Amino acid sequence: MESARHVRLVVSGMTCDECARHVREALSDVPGVQHVEVQDWRMGRAEVVADLGVSEEDLVRAVREAGYSATVQPENETARPALAKDGADVDLLVIGAGSAGFAAAIKAAELGRSVTLVESGTIGGTCVNVGCVPSKTLIRALGVYHLAAHHGFRGVNTVAGALSWPELLDQKDALVQELRQSKYVDVLKAYPAVTYVQGRACFRDAATVEIGGSTLRPRRVILATGARLWLPPIPGLREVNPLTSTTAMSLRELPRSLIVLGGNAVGLELAQVFARAGSAVTVVELMDQIAPAEDEEISQALAGYLEMEGVRVLTGVTTERVERRDGRVVLRGKGRNGEKIELAAQELLVATGRRPNTEGLGLENAGIRTDDRGGVVVDRFLRTTNPAVYAAGDVIGRNMFVYVAAYAGGLAAENALAQRQTPFEPGALPRVTFTDPQIASVGLTEREALTAGYQVKSVTLPLAYVPKALTARDTRGLIKLVANSATDRLLGAHILAADAGEVIQIAVLALKFGITVKQLTQTLFPYLTLAEGIKLAALSFEKDVTKLSCCAG
Repeated sequence: MESARHVRLVVSGMTCDECARHVREALSDVPGVQHVEVQDWRMGRAEVVADLGVSEEDLVRAVREAGYSATVQPENETARPALAKDGADVDLLVIGAGSAGFAAAIKAAELGRSVTLVESGTIGGTCVNVGCVPSKTLIRALGVYHLAAHHGFRGVNTVAGALSWPELLDQKDALVQELRQSKYVDVLKAYPAVTYVQGRACFRDAATVEIGGSTLRPRRVILATGARLWLPPIPGLREVNPLTSTTAMSLRELPRSLIVLGGNAVGLELAQVFARAGSAVTVVELMDQIAPAEDEEISQALAGYLEMEGVRVLTGVTTERVERRDGRVVLRGKGRNGEKIELAAQELLVATGRRPNTEGLGLENAGIRTDDRGGVVVDRFLRTTNPAVYAAGDVIGRNMFVYVAAYAGGLAAENALAQRQTPFEPGALPRVTFTDPQIASVGLTEREALTAGYQVKSVTLPLAYVPKALTARDTRGLIKLVANSATDRLLGAHILAADAGEVIQIAVLALKFGITVKQLTQTLFPYLTLAEGIKLAALSFEKDVTKLSCCAG
């Protein structure tokens, strides 16, 4: 009669030999465990011999309490990468080596599977190369430059001085190269089960993919090809060779004047960067407000702050034609009341959104459907219309945020390779526009909540009533909370403030766990923090915060 059992765990989160030691010690401390083997943290596995009375839940809990996560690998699954099983060359083919693709490849390697990761462009995808990393470092740099000449402290005499734009670009490029190397190229070395291939992938049929003249028959495929910049079908637009966010951040010489077509996050962020660097900037937006997805009060306030910095903001403008005339780009259109509009500038930057990268993949050969914008159609488990192919990240055409892509990539790998299926549910999804002040929001706006049929109550707190803003001499902005008056639960939070992105997670957790406005008011927030503004806004539903002393609730 057997007196012991063998359990194999797939462990996530180990990054070094010390991590392996922590996992080994945590499992060894479980009563009834006889022996633990964690041979190599890169393989993400732990072998446990334990008494029959030791439950799998006890082992998983021990790993979790040590700071990692674990799942039990079924006995019928092989511990090592399974090649050429059922005619397959590899367990998982991941097409696209950006955030979603890397998350998928890493998760598959942690599950003990063989992976081929293929990329046709630059490893790392949009975020590290031409998106988040380069734009945010420029935003921060120009924020420092602007603050030197614009702050509210008497007796503190600072001068902005001369701006060396080329030197700033060199530093930005060096950071991109460093992070691409450390967060992508070097990371691959930690996962020997992942084979990286530089080349273009194309489906030849439902089960075969061609990569650079060679063919591969993977057991499962994950599409993670991201998205590309999109130029709207405006007559003359392509002919004037407009700037995009990618090319604008590589200009070695600042334009004297700039038209930014598109008033959403990317357009607004770069508009402010170039305005602070010295360009005369005009933002042109088709919708009736900039940052169209945001609350109206937030949008109107930000437009005012940008205009105070010299940015011209035009909304409700339909662009009818673009052309070059006398060495300048000329934009012709009409306003919301039908009035003619003509603008001219040295350069035109188009920031009108992105579209999924699905062209040239041969998706039609594999029976994979796309929508009218080119996004891959998936079900709630991220499975495409080909049951052996999953998709994650911007290629599905929604929730285009790098943190969502990473979450979806790992989930797609689990769903593709494991026997269980977990639905893709981003839940309370925060978003940040890195202007100054920043927009940070989560949940429903007041208008969206009313449209959805909720009994709505809302409150708007200007930052002039937040002690942190007063001490920082920067009261630009507001905090708006939207709640369900029937249940008192928070429905949305919208913040316009210098560091709004640093505190929105409080509201994210409140929405995720159904916290009420009253519970927010009963929670301690540290004094002289922007986070305290959320409590003050919550208190404003019932009290006049102007009549409260410091820290009083």
